[in-house]
Amino acid sequence: MPGCARLRASQTIKKFLEKRRKRGKFVLRAIDEINTISDRREFMNNPAPAISLPAGIGDQKPANQAVLDWVHEIELLTQPENIFWCDGSERENDFLIAESLKQNVLLKLNEKKAPRSYLHRSNPNDVARVEQFTFICTPTKAEAGPTNNWSEPAETYSKLQGLLKGAMRGRTMFVVPYIMGPPDSPLTKIGFEITDSKYVVLSMRIMTRMGEIAVKRLGSDPKAEWNRGVHSLLDVNPERRLICHFPQDNAIISVGSGYGGNVLLSKKCLALRIGSYLARKQGWLAEHMLILGVESPEGKKHYVAAAFPSACGKTNFAMLIPPKHFAGWKVTTVGDDIAWMQIRDGRLWAVNPENGYFGVVPGTSYKSNPNAMKSIERDTLYTNVALTDDGEVWWEGKDGPPPKHAIDWRGNDWAPESKEKAAHPNSRFATPMRNNPVLDPHVEDGDGVPISAIIFGGRRSDTMPLVFQAFDWEHGTYVGSTMASETTAAATGAVGQVRRDPMAMLPFCGYNIGDYFRHWLETGKRLTNPPLIFHVNWFRKSADGKFLWPGFGDNMRVLEWIIDRCERRVGATESAIGHIPRMQDLDLDELGGVTPNQMRELLNVKAEEWQKEISDHAKFFESLGGVVPDELEKQRKNLAERFNS
Repeated sequence: MPGCARLRASQTIKKFLEKRRKRGKFVLRAIDEINTISDRREFMNNPAPAISLPAGIGDQKPANQAVLDWVHEIELLTQPENIFWCDGSERENDFLIAESLKQNVLLKLNEKKAPRSYLHRSNPNDVARVEQFTFICTPTKAEAGPTNNWSEPAETYSKLQGLLKGAMRGRTMFVVPYIMGPPDSPLTKIGFEITDSKYVVLSMRIMTRMGEIAVKRLGSDPKAEWNRGVHSLLDVNPERRLICHFPQDNAIISVGSGYGGNVLLSKKCLALRIGSYLARKQGWLAEHMLILGVESPEGKKHYVAAAFPSACGKTNFAMLIPPKHFAGWKVTTVGDDIAWMQIRDGRLWAVNPENGYFGVVPGTSYKSNPNAMKSIERDTLYTNVALTDDGEVWWEGKDGPPPKHAIDWRGNDWAPESKEKAAHPNSRFATPMRNNPVLDPHVEDGDGVPISAIIFGGRRSDTMPLVFQAFDWEHGTYVGSTMASETTAAATGAVGQVRRDPMAMLPFCGYNIGDYFRHWLETGKRLTNPPLIFHVNWFRKSADGKFLWPGFGDNMRVLEWIIDRCERRVGATESAIGHIPRMQDLDLDELGGVTPNQMRELLNVKAEEWQKEISDHAKFFESLGGVVPDELEKQRKNLAERFNS
């Protein structure tokens, strides 16, 4: 860079950092280091080249001056070739898909077999959420708490400035306005994501209500609340991969990744990490929960929210199809992953903030989840699945025999005898929720749907029975705070190890987990008609390692008992851990493949296993360093005493 140009860039960056420093968000140290950073090799092999913008596309700027100023600041920092202002229109989408096909960002699938659907392959080093590189940046470490990676805001901002300096040179900067939540909901949040990835733009169009609708919702008030998100692929190098959240600033910066969970900043980043912080501050709940509606043959309808860790069957449960034996029962989907809940009239009312589904593909079939398969028959963006010779996608667990030949998720030849998987275990689909044939008719209601029951659950080979009900809200909070699951491929790291995952929020709580528990307890005190709380375990195994429960549609048998408990029309046995159904309390008619002995095993509470479980609860609470509320410590002691009495 010529000397005068470098001087101007240095002065621009200095002014930018000085402005942020005055707001308490940036420091000026490291400016000299930033000024001397040379152009990195990622720009020599640009993974996101700029696109030429035809007239009338990419030029719809919002009227809000705060947004314009922010985008200009990021433009000066990242130095893109041009700026594309997204409006969410069909014409825009068609243009971006065409450009993505030209640049091999997407592969077109067989139009007859998968209309308007495409395949994307991410870098093999970039296939899942990276919790070890995900940070909560609060003024003090205590505010982030013991379960989050913490980074000091000023230092982190400065580091990110260095990484982002010139990062979009030769690329197009996309500005993506979006809202999370139904357009007329008081819970709805506005976000703007800046990105240099066309894959992100196309995915955000599926997963959020994107474009003009967000610009109108924000309006021109420069003081309005909105989330600032910045993402850049850089060179997709794990050594420069960071996903950083600044709760006090309502800001997110993600660099070095192209994988959805790290770069669709509306999803886990805003809807849960920033969302949970805002929820505590504003008096509502942002939870990693599906929402489903269940209607009896008599026409009585209840809504249920359920928290399962990633890849533990949320989408399957949210789209459950009751067995033929349950003729007349209907299950509808409000959401498959995230619930925002507020108190009204003494009850919890929930909305799904998302506009699409970002589901795990392997294992999805017409046998396991027909509604999901129907949802992804068209208008779907697949990531890291295999491509067959006739232009279809394939993955392990899909219906029918495997193809004789395919191109695997890495782009290599694959055959059934290959040692490698054809699809990555965490391969994904992104599809609009409107494709779901059982979409709930109230999904767009701004006031939300009333929640009758909350369900916690994870993968447990032993210990946890098929289902039990907590004694009350406080006990239910304890059940949620101590829930555990065997890890899956949805996050990087070891697979199959049991880890505590409070409310399925361990990777997603944007502040101190102890304060999060307190917020749950305080929420319960404000409820005059609280949901009943349950725990389920579809994954308990026999001594020979086989699953005892068939799962999938037969989970309706457990759901029916839960609804009957809400209606107070079915019994249960009181155990040390909560209320457990007796065999006669569950509708087991026409349940093939499950013997009475297996059912007894599924509902059994083994004292020796629970002694270890309670000990593990104590160790987990101790590991949190004294942040656990006294009420939950008391619940643990009461549980131990019930087993000893």
